[in-house]
Amino acid sequence: MRVIFMGTPEFAVPTLDALVEAGHDVVAVYSQPPRAGGRRGKALTPSPVHARAAALGIEVRTPISFRKDADAVAAFAALQADVAVVAAYSLILPVSVLDAPRMGCMNVHASLLPRWRGAAPIQRAILAGDAETGVGIMQMEAGLDTGPMRLEGRTRVGGKTAGELTSELAAMGARLMVDVLADVDAHVPVPQPDDGVTYAAKIDKAETRLDFAQPADAVLRQVLAFNPPGAWFELGGERIRVLSAEPVDTNSAAGTIIDDALTIACQTGAIRPLSVQRAGRGVMTSVQLLNGFAMPAGTQL
Repeated sequence: MRVIFMGTPEFAVPTLDALVEAGHDVVAVYSQPPRAGGRRGKALTPSPVHARAAALGIEVRTPISFRKDADAVAAFAALQADVAVVAAYSLILPVSVLDAPRMGCMNVHASLLPRWRGAAPIQRAILAGDAETGVGIMQMEAGLDTGPMRLEGRTRVGGKTAGELTSELAAMGARLMVDVLADVDAHVPVPQPDDGVTYAAKIDKAETRLDFAQPADAVLRQVLAFNPPGAWFELGGERIRVLSAEPVDTNSAAGTIIDDALTIACQTGAIRPLSVQRAGRGVMTSVQLLNGFAMPAGTQL
């Protein structure tokens, strides 16, 4: 098939690779424009999808918008694609784009729709304590993740971090998209149910601060949901990222370090960080952290 691929982050790269490996003719890749990156924030860095497409020798286009750019819409339609495959593109597609390919646009979405429509489905599933999540191939329409589903895969959330779950769902979504395109007629779009709709709002940076006023299990979900880059607490003006932790069955005043092993009391129960990271440093154990950063019992965070 003649395929247009539209994606931006690392999550989308496996789908692009899978399309190429399956023998589809990827005629163009659309991605978000390069952003300022690097330590000084001056060098423009292409997105992971942009970089991968360039390595594969595929033309990359980076329009800022389709809604206000008739030329971008016309250039998209001129590709005369059979289908557009979308994976975390992060740009709203108007109807003129959705309808341009012969079979429309199909999206790889990392949730069990209609649960967690929107920007951050993986993190929201972890934060909510969902036992199960998944990825689906959705036939796109004008609404926010409201289109009918062609195929779906499921997995247990368990104790997986957002990074681990993202990698798993990215690989799963790539396989499912290839399966759908191999026999589109066998994967008839099924409307989403009206019940069970939830929205996965974009993560606000303030949410990544560990909230010890919550029960320990909720705080542990923060640790999982925000790794990478890591949920954090602050002491002495420095942020300490917590990359993994374990629950401890004890109670004390919320936010208090209660022993010499960095056990931190929550509303109920406590957590004990296992791997942490100081600003500008590598990942270390809590023992290593405490060797160079005093946090005695009784310290209030």
